[in-house]
Amino acid sequence: MIQTAFSRQVGIEVPLICGAMYPCSNPELVAAVSEAGAIGVVQPISLTYVHGHDFREGLRYIRRLTAKPVGFNALIEQSSRVYRERMERWIDVALDEGIRFFVTSLGNPRWVVDRVRPLGGVVYHDVTERKWALKAVDGGVDGLIAVNSRAGGHAGPKTPEQLYEELHDLALPLVCAGGIGEPAAFAAIIRMGYAGAQLGTRFIATTECNAADDYKRAIVNAGEDDIVLTERLTGVPVAVINNAYVRRLGTRAGPIARWMLRHRRTKHWMRTLYALMSARRLKKSLHAGEGAEDYWQAGKSVSQIHAIEPAGEIVRAFAAALSA
Repeated sequence: MIQTAFSRQVGIEVPLICGAMYPCSNPELVAAVSEAGAIGVVQPISLTYVHGHDFREGLRYIRRLTAKPVGFNALIEQSSRVYRERMERWIDVALDEGIRFFVTSLGNPRWVVDRVRPLGGVVYHDVTERKWALKAVDGGVDGLIAVNSRAGGHAGPKTPEQLYEELHDLALPLVCAGGIGEPAAFAAIIRMGYAGAQLGTRFIATTECNAADDYKRAIVNAGEDDIVLTERLTGVPVAVINNAYVRRLGTRAGPIARWMLRHRRTKHWMRTLYALMSARRLKKSLHAGEGAEDYWQAGKSVSQIHAIEPAGEIVRAFAAALSA
């Protein structure tokens, strides 16, 4: 097994993350990835709102499924004081329950670093380009998750190669996020110099993920050209499978929404409204049946995914590619 700076920091065998996904990060999937030697990451709103667990009890349920390291995803964008206080409580509970790997995004990670590092916590921050990476470095993070143009959800503008060239001089471990759906692609980014990979789409098409079977089959059957960006889910481009629902609604936000998103005083309110609407839509889509109205988030790695498989088998196949 090839160890990297990332796997050594986090204490795992395979430098591979099952990225936090709303709504797909159910406890069984998180635990299965960690148990196989990689690391699953808890998405707290998914754990509580979608899958119905009390947060602490949900973490303890995951701990009954695996004793190996798991992570926690903190969305730290400046919003309401109530949300910030709730995120602080979740982080404190996560620390209390033994979690030491934290992935932050959409804000300044300094307060998370200051909260978790005294207890041995490691913080990686999602970035899509250098200017955000420099802010994360100033925030004291231990590593960067480089979200590229092939990712599902909120993808970045750069290719994996461009992001590596842009960020590798910052002297922090880099995790490649986007476009990795098969072992050969994983081995290639490690050879490029990345210290690990984060996968989302590949782990939706698993037996442990409790997404709808139609969603999983759509991932298996899709090609790169089936992935489109829509503004109608969150107000900013999100990568989804171009199904009948997306084609009927279109991919551009309406004129009023676009106007509000361009102006400082109205942008926050419009983003909040989109967040509330998308939370309901995505929760519904998790269990939607064939022909239902739904958004299925996925990245361009769909072209490399050909079967619904157990998460542990995927981790072991990716690990074997590093030692081949």
